[in-house]
Amino acid sequence: MGHDVLDPAWTTYPKRVLYSTYDVTDALRDGQNAIGVMLGGGWATLSDPATHIEAYYPAPALLLNVQIQMAGGKTITIASDNSWKTTRGPVVEDSVYNGEVYDARQETPGWDAPGFDDSQWSPATAVDGTGGVRSSQMMQPIRVVDTVVPRSVTSPAPGVYVFDMGQNISGWAQLRVRGPAGAKVTMRYAELVYPNGMINRENLRATKSRDVYILKGGGPETYEPRFTYHGFRYVEVSGYPGTPGIDSFRGRVVHTAVDQTGNFLASKQILNDLQNVILWSQQTNLFGVPTDCDQRDERQGWLGDRSAESKGETYLFNTAALYAKWLQDMADAQKESGSVSDVCPAYWPIYSDNVTWPSSTVIIPGTLREQFADSAIIASHYASAKKWMDFMGGFVKAGIIDRDSYGDWCVPPEDPKLIHSNDPARKTDKALLATAYFYHDALLMARYATLLGKTEDAQHFTDLAEKLKAAFNQKFFRADKGQYDNGSQTSCVLPLAFGLVPDGERERVFNQLVRKITDETHEHIGTGLIGGQWLMRVLTAGGRADLAYTIAAQKTYPSWGYMVEKGATTIWELWNGDTADPAMNSGNHVMLVGDLGIWLYENLAGIKSDPEQPGFKHIVMRPEPVGDLQFVKASHRSPYGLIASDWQKKDGVFRWNVTVPANTTATVYVPAKNAESVTEDGNLAAQAKGVKLVKMENGRAVFSVGAGNYRFESR
Repeated sequence: MGHDVLDPAWTTYPKRVLYSTYDVTDALRDGQNAIGVMLGGGWATLSDPATHIEAYYPAPALLLNVQIQMAGGKTITIASDNSWKTTRGPVVEDSVYNGEVYDARQETPGWDAPGFDDSQWSPATAVDGTGGVRSSQMMQPIRVVDTVVPRSVTSPAPGVYVFDMGQNISGWAQLRVRGPAGAKVTMRYAELVYPNGMINRENLRATKSRDVYILKGGGPETYEPRFTYHGFRYVEVSGYPGTPGIDSFRGRVVHTAVDQTGNFLASKQILNDLQNVILWSQQTNLFGVPTDCDQRDERQGWLGDRSAESKGETYLFNTAALYAKWLQDMADAQKESGSVSDVCPAYWPIYSDNVTWPSSTVIIPGTLREQFADSAIIASHYASAKKWMDFMGGFVKAGIIDRDSYGDWCVPPEDPKLIHSNDPARKTDKALLATAYFYHDALLMARYATLLGKTEDAQHFTDLAEKLKAAFNQKFFRADKGQYDNGSQTSCVLPLAFGLVPDGERERVFNQLVRKITDETHEHIGTGLIGGQWLMRVLTAGGRADLAYTIAAQKTYPSWGYMVEKGATTIWELWNGDTADPAMNSGNHVMLVGDLGIWLYENLAGIKSDPEQPGFKHIVMRPEPVGDLQFVKASHRSPYGLIASDWQKKDGVFRWNVTVPANTTATVYVPAKNAESVTEDGNLAAQAKGVKLVKMENGRAVFSVGAGNYRFESR
């Protein structure tokens, strides 16, 4: 109905099934009416032979209820039952992983219009529905949100044509064709091409990722699938009658239709390129749940990929409803014991009971509160999060928990062909990872309990955190070297990020991190998924925003910029994605974005929500005009309205235009030698209307401002 596709969204079906509601008023007409429905299996009938996972249901089914209120007040109800008729339509085969086969010769004109003769159709069969909850889908639907014109078309082999969309996208190809009935056009999708121009599908693993269209003949035909999607940049076409041109295909961009809320532009082009690949990586991995990738036989809601990345996404998109839904998926997948699957919905039921991945069930509610002022999610998800904490608390021994399955996933390896490093110096102790994260989780739970007035719980989690911190430092802190355990970058990052470092030792640990980056990885990143979710903010908080900037701007391996230099238009799964084994080498994975996206907005642009007044009710604006950056211009549409930060530095003058939305306040940190050197709209800032000088702090004049537009300048 309307523009929605793959609707409703995916869930753990035995626990919960979503339903979609539509206003059909405009579709009704006087006299006879008809309702026609095309069904596809989607995720509900998806099986995975490679992992021996069975489909939730053997076939798609329909549950429909139409309420029509007449002008006189009478209500007519129409519901699906076994009096309905069914037949096999032109969709011969459909699969999220494998694609769709569509035989246009099987189309039946008028099948969804009044007066159609369905006498040859079969009665519908009533089947058992879900035993779980039926819930209204409260988030944005999946839709076709854009159309891409191919950049080029080549013919690397006779009868084979390869279309380059110029951008790695999620969705499908729209085919425009004319030919004889029965002609079969096959479209195969890929992220890569070989040097000879043929598509490279080695990283797709078992998925077929193809669509097939069989022509009905007789005139121009246009086709695009309904019940699948693909991750791709290239489309290989065979069987096309004649020679296809650029106008024969279009790329259709499909994902959950979240509104874009952020924009970022800087004088350093590599940062703009990174912003673009982050944006495309994030949006193309939103399909009712945040997925890890969009192309191979996976496309799962891996929790660990998003614990910090979930916050980064909020600066670019309004993900509040989608993430609230995903938290419900986590609760639905939770076992009675409290165990939460590493993947939710639990289509892949991976209950490994590690700490770092399921920690998202504790971390994400705080993100939604901080970014969207959604306190209700804290209350609604608290019981599930506490149940998981209590369950995992049973694994704590003498203040240490060693439950970790994946380590600091995908640190840059010592060999360009490796997926995972074998170098002990690059690895971080799993108990260190697990205990650090569980400490962070305990502090978050104490905060949530306090917000909800659960005093005993708050004290319990505070006590747990203190116990974990003491044991953590006793076991891992090396006072002789000022480092944790082997001193890996991640073993430094996490204690600094979570506040685990003992009083008086923070500078030594921070210096160890800086030394590792400067001396050993030569100002390049040396973390995997875990450390990378906190790295940029830790460096900036420690006074080394310049080093964070250097890392962000790198174009040599390993770095985000290296991916861009190698032609990536989305973030790779591996730092060495151009050389490593294709068995685990997605070209579109958000996990290695880490906190780079957060850093661009919160630190370079200086737009950050105050956790004490969440949802940007109070905004902390503290830009970092580092290195050779000449300007940054960014905006974010918050729940209260548009926030903008537009700064430039030139000839020793720092100019900063700030927009603070209605019903909010902001604390602005203007780089300055002293308060007297700062003006606002040409007047001494401390005396300007709506501006109040708070203090001088570390080379910044700090002002409190209300809603409005401001023009600061300092020399």
